[in-house]
Amino acid sequence: MGAPLKWVAASLLLVVCYAFPAELVRDLYVADVPVANRGEAELARAAEEGLAQVLVKVSGSVDVLARPEVAGALQAARARVQQYSYNRVDSGDAALSARVEFDPAQVRDLLLSAGAPIWTATRPAVLVWLVVEEAGQRSFVSPGAHPELAAELTEGFRRRGVPLRFPLLDLTDAAALDPAEAWHLPSPLLIAASTRYRATEVLAGRVAKLAAGDVVGDWAYLSTQGRQDRSATRTDASRFLRGGVDLVVEDMAARYAISGADAGDTLLLNVTGVASYADYAAVMSWLESLEPIRQARVTALDKDRLTLAVVAAADASQLASIIELNPRMRPAAAGTGKGLNYLWRN
Repeated sequence: MGAPLKWVAASLLLVVCYAFPAELVRDLYVADVPVANRGEAELARAAEEGLAQVLVKVSGSVDVLARPEVAGALQAARARVQQYSYNRVDSGDAALSARVEFDPAQVRDLLLSAGAPIWTATRPAVLVWLVVEEAGQRSFVSPGAHPELAAELTEGFRRRGVPLRFPLLDLTDAAALDPAEAWHLPSPLLIAASTRYRATEVLAGRVAKLAAGDVVGDWAYLSTQGRQDRSATRTDASRFLRGGVDLVVEDMAARYAISGADAGDTLLLNVTGVASYADYAAVMSWLESLEPIRQARVTALDKDRLTLAVVAAADASQLASIIELNPRMRPAAAGTGKGLNYLWRN
């Protein structure tokens, strides 16, 4: 059975919206792990847990931890730590955490040897509209109104390496969407309210707190690929929030993560609008920062058009989906040259 007409219309509307500028996610190769003390045994445990977190962030999948090559590397994680430090969780608490950092090249080599996917650090942000019902009242979750829920959701996305944004909930948002309307998770209204944020990745949810302390709720994830729904019945709030994070990250990773098994043929990439050395440097620096790109070699520079031979662990369509996350790279007509064609926007 095909998608309901309103969902089809909603997905088409979402396609024409301008995207959130994709963000370069920092600290993909860093993890903070609570420890009991500064001893070597606790550091070794933190290294193992931290490496597991990093591998999940970089691959986009928790399934990577079940691969034999990864399981062996986790047991020797302490030897892979590039540097570490200790921090107090906050100034008023005695809790201690170890911050462990791993070498990006080693992490990527481990994933490649295990045949696991690699997800570039350039990732779109997710806009979240979450309505909570408590004592008969419905309101949007935000860092100001529901700080604990907002902080837990933010941390959940941070641990998976995906940027999270909450709406401003100002007068403009109030006019576009109120909690009573959002409670029904209507695709057209959610997309219309998200347009001002230029969001192509929208997560909407509703959760009701029960007298027994558990919750029930639903998630709706809207992207350029359509809508996906997930429900939770009588669970705890933390598990419900993790369900929303998993719904988004699993889908995004499936679209953007590149399998290490994808042998890199040489692809031709043409970029017009490269009018200065600053443009050239910006294009080259950004391309070389993309994990799937193994080599980007300049083959021609004619007036404002830069032509490169790119070797990547991705096919043309996969590489295009990653390149187009950069709002400065606008797809150009095929007539400008064979291969992938883009216009660099200043």
